[in-house]
Amino acid sequence: MIQIPHTFSRRITRRISLDYLLHLPPNYSRRGKFPLILFLHGSGERGSNIEAVKQHGIPKAVEQWPDFPFITVSPQCPEHTTWIMQADALLLLLDDVMRRHAVDPARVYLTGLSMGGYGAWYLGSEHPERFAAVVPVCGGFDGLLGYPERVCGLRYTPVWAFHGAKDKVVPPSESRILVRKLRRCGGRARLTIYPDAGHDCWTRAYADPRLYAWLARQQR
Repeated sequence: MIQIPHTFSRRITRRISLDYLLHLPPNYSRRGKFPLILFLHGSGERGSNIEAVKQHGIPKAVEQWPDFPFITVSPQCPEHTTWIMQADALLLLLDDVMRRHAVDPARVYLTGLSMGGYGAWYLGSEHPERFAAVVPVCGGFDGLLGYPERVCGLRYTPVWAFHGAKDKVVPPSESRILVRKLRRCGGRARLTIYPDAGHDCWTRAYADPRLYAWLARQQR
């Protein structure tokens, strides 16, 4: 029987929704431009309780450091999804925050831990033009189609990755492979491995003032 080619075409729309925490520095003013950090949490903070996002990472640092000098955007990933599945929503959220607030577009930074670390590697690699620096914490690439090769999208974007040497959840080899591949592409990537840390290397990473000093020096 002959197979006849056909084309199906139809316009569809979908509504997206992300709850998020927003921090504005105490000296915030729309007369100036401020750097922004987009933070992606881990799998344990998914759901509909936005307060859960404050447990780790940038939101926790903001709670402990009220004069945190960056605008911070910390969305909550809906249950049963991942940040990679929410990539379009994240970019639209970022656009909306940048439109509403005095954000310096040359100083927008991306970071995330665990599931958020995967999201940071992915979103940064696929949309490097959006970020001045990317900081994946205990993230990786297992199951991501086309990786680690696609990480070369970040070859012009500074990257600082963190991992615990004793991590049994996400092997530290994943960070090593991605950083090695990125360096071979000509990228500027650094990797900090904490020899005595397990999966929770984020407490140490996000408490280190050197990380924020490094971020503040990066511009797109």
